[in-house]
Amino acid sequence: MPWMLLFALLILPLLPAHAGQCPAWSATQAAAEVASLRDTLQRWDDHYHRLGQAQVADELYDQSRQRLLQLEQCFAMERELGSLASARGPIAHPIAHTGVVKLPDETAVAHWLASKSGVWIQPKVDGVAATLIYQQGRLVKVLSRGDGLQGHDWSRHIAKLTALPRQLPQALDLTLQGELYLRLEQHVQAQAGSANARGTVAGLLARKQLGAEPGTSIGLFVWDWPQGPARQAERLAKLRELGFPDSQSYSHPIDNLEHASQWRQHWYRSPLPFATDGVILRQDSRPPAERWQANAPYWIAAWKHPFAQALAEVREVHFRVGRTGKVTPLLKLRPVALDDRRITQVSLGSLARWRAADVRPGDQVAISLAGLAIPRFEQVVHRAVQRPSVTPPAPGRYHAHSCWQASEGCQEQFIARLTWLSGKHGLAMPGTGPGTWQRLVESGRVSAIGDWLALDAEQLMGVPGISETTARRLLDAFASGRARPFEQWLRALGVPAPRAVLLEGSWQTLAQRSPSDWQALPGVGETRAQQLSTFFSTAAVQGIAERLGKFDVDGFSQRGASTAQ
Repeated sequence: MPWMLLFALLILPLLPAHAGQCPAWSATQAAAEVASLRDTLQRWDDHYHRLGQAQVADELYDQSRQRLLQLEQCFAMERELGSLASARGPIAHPIAHTGVVKLPDETAVAHWLASKSGVWIQPKVDGVAATLIYQQGRLVKVLSRGDGLQGHDWSRHIAKLTALPRQLPQALDLTLQGELYLRLEQHVQAQAGSANARGTVAGLLARKQLGAEPGTSIGLFVWDWPQGPARQAERLAKLRELGFPDSQSYSHPIDNLEHASQWRQHWYRSPLPFATDGVILRQDSRPPAERWQANAPYWIAAWKHPFAQALAEVREVHFRVGRTGKVTPLLKLRPVALDDRRITQVSLGSLARWRAADVRPGDQVAISLAGLAIPRFEQVVHRAVQRPSVTPPAPGRYHAHSCWQASEGCQEQFIARLTWLSGKHGLAMPGTGPGTWQRLVESGRVSAIGDWLALDAEQLMGVPGISETTARRLLDAFASGRARPFEQWLRALGVPAPRAVLLEGSWQTLAQRSPSDWQALPGVGETRAQQLSTFFSTAAVQGIAERLGKFDVDGFSQRGASTAQ
């Protein structure tokens, strides 16, 4: 149908960052994956429209439907029925509910505004759309939006919906379109997100009977009077007279992109009595209401707020091994944008959480930002049909004393050890981050903890990515590290001693201590004492100490030990 084609063209700008990349699937796999995603969306639609239950956050639903459209286009599949198929009710609307063009960014907004005049802006209230029908000034019917042409009758709730004026001050026949929303106190969208407001209202209205208290929790924002005065300013003024003041209070004329952006940011970060998911831009004039259709017209558009959660595809499950041998599952993602950040990976924190979530490559997961900075895994939103097996490291493979050298399977933990050694917790050697150690290890220049002490400028310049200038800086950093005091070296190697414990003397004297000797120190318990004894007696660590002694590092050389004694 023509309107479905129009919908496809309008939604294209909203596709995820990786939308241009079609999966390398066979026709059989593509059919299976698309069928599975359609089933998921149909289940969500049914629960939402029939039962009033939101099984997934609104923005994750929107992104999942966008992904379905992308896949159908990638594999030249006929589009399924839209999301409103299960919402269609038995009662026709007097005036069709239009759709809305969704503008993805400032460039699209500027382009839309360039061809318009007399534009107004309103918050895009996050609730459920409805038609209100008044006869001789009395509210006689409330209909759900449905599919835009036909909806369900919610009139049984009129007596409980106290925010809806039941009798107008004038005996008018009129039809209004608006949003039934969850009343909130001082709701700041940028901080609190959607608060599941839309799903909550949908659930309440789906009930056979609405209680008095739930009824008072639902507010009304009238966003259009289809057959009202020709100009927006007149419509808003008249709506205020009729008992709908919010329409005028939250509507403002704008001249350009800057004005639109200012209002969008203002409503995004200011306290409001409802949740919002963006702003609505309306041209002052529009066609007669009798010509409206259930698709997105040219005279109205939405500019949505940044997603609080992004839908991301898992490319790989990687198990990162840290300095102490802790294994942390990492999800490598197809890049997605979240609050102007490009997210490519997210940590699951622990193997137990990964096993519980059972995340595999190909799965669609929800990502948010913790503290607006750190990517955080929220949930698996949709599982792929073909899910390759993922094998984590064997239990016990990595621990506090594994991988002191760059042997097979040890490169990651070994580099983590070097990064700690040269970092602020260790020797504080400038310019020696993970990337530097990666180059040195991959080139074979460093395969044991102390190998860097023996490198010269020529050897460093032979490593890809290290210039003569960088080599000189590294040698200066290495020299500063070599000169650090003994206790700082022990901290750099990862000695499991509390900061309050002074590590005085030499390597030889500390290595001779028994667990009971360590436990006699203030702040050292039985477990920590055993860890310290194990550290100093581990063969690999003893070998490192011996090597450091040959480089005359403070506290490790035999000469230093004799002086200390």
